[in-house]
Amino acid sequence: MRPSPLPTLLLAAALALPVAAQAPWTVRPDGSARPAEVRVEARAPGWRFTSGPASILSRAADSASGSYTVTARLQLFPGSGAHQEAFGVFIGGRDLGAAGQRYSYFLVRGDGRWKVKLRRGAAVSDVAGDWRPSPAIVAAKPGGPATNVLRVIVAADQVRFLVNGTEVWSGARSALETSGVAGIRLNHNLSVQLESFAVQPAP
Repeated sequence: MRPSPLPTLLLAAALALPVAAQAPWTVRPDGSARPAEVRVEARAPGWRFTSGPASILSRAADSASGSYTVTARLQLFPGSGAHQEAFGVFIGGRDLGAAGQRYSYFLVRGDGRWKVKLRRGAAVSDVAGDWRPSPAIVAAKPGGPATNVLRVIVAADQVRFLVNGTEVWSGARSALETSGVAGIRLNHNLSVQLESFAVQPAP
């Protein structure tokens, strides 16, 4: 008997929904901060996140393994990020509600720099070195929001990290957490609009 394509079709349908129509976000702040200290609002197109403490935001349905791509279109609003706090996406999230949480994350800052990091429990490491500039990043500006599209492409042996279609770094999959939940990472005191977010299997 051939397997039913229904689960795949349901996944494709869920990914095609507007961000605001999908399930609500779970907030996991760093340290002892409370989830209520991070404001999450459905605001077209998508969601507005306002962070007090640094946090991750996720939905259980946004889980992937094997080869896949995560894409997020994010706007940094004026008045936030001037202190060079970072935001971006994470992949490979596991045990996110526990002390042993694990994930890899790809961050940008308002000054046009990026970084790739890895969290395993309380230990956090810089996978690609310190903050690096990239002309592909739209820097913060006082007159309106700065929009960047972040994409992480997970292949069999390699993970690529792109900003606005430009690859800024790639690394060995074995050095990163890649199987698990994907979501958003926010550092302190930011106002960010998530216009779109998709987790898509490789074609």
